[in-house]
Amino acid sequence: MITWKELDMISNPNVIDIRNISYYNISHYPNARNISSIELTISPEKYLNKREKYYIYCQSGITSVKLTQTLNKKGYNVVNIIGGYQVK
Repeated sequence: MITWKELDMISNPNVIDIRNISYYNISHYPNARNISSIELTISPEKYLNKREKYYIYCQSGITSVKLTQTLNKKGYNVVNIIGGYQVK
């Protein structure tokens, strides 16, 4: 897991926002891609490369915790952003 402050110190992080598109359109982390948790669960190979690291957030941090656990078990290098976007 990583905090927003720690994430801000990383140069060009691969950030994924799994919130619904309406929340994403209102506000999101700069350069974050919006991909649903369902899509990432069903077809992670369409969006992720196992050789890269990704930082994932949802609104509160609960869904992203579960998703990062699932993706890590599948061999992807994903990190949950603590507290979700609500603490940004």
